[in-house]
Amino acid sequence: MIDAQSYFGLVELYARYAQVVDSSDWDKWPDFFLAEGTYRLQPRENHDAGLPLCLLALESRAMIEDRVFGVRETMYHDPYYQRHVVGTPRVIEVTSGADGEEIRSEANYIVFRTKRDGMTEVFNAGCYRDVIVKTPEGLKFKSRLCVYDSELIPNSVIYPI
Repeated sequence: MIDAQSYFGLVELYARYAQVVDSSDWDKWPDFFLAEGTYRLQPRENHDAGLPLCLLALESRAMIEDRVFGVRETMYHDPYYQRHVVGTPRVIEVTSGADGEEIRSEANYIVFRTKRDGMTEVFNAGCYRDVIVKTPEGLKFKSRLCVYDSELIPNSVIYPI
């Protein structure tokens, strides 16, 4: 278990993450990750079957930064707004790792998408499965696995979940 102050820090991490991606503040997104941090988006069917195939697999902070460049400079798409609703995180385990204390946690999420000329729709729903490390700069993701429930994704995923 973790103490109340550490748990508040965990809740704050999840809230800040949602705020950054919902406000399209892409330059701040990589700051949530360690240099070797990973970000993956995987369908539940593959995850449950132990299959490694992901829709998106970014294997380092450098790849995450490259994704930011792609979102801002090279991807052409119909712009949309996102709104994350994130459930209360549940601490699964706290261990000591090579990077220091690691918190394994998970939280359900749902992402709504609104196109500028359209109605709001449910875009993606699933569960974050995270490994988080305490650093001098605060809590950082060592890994963020977004396991989404539906095999169907409308169009493509441009912005982080």
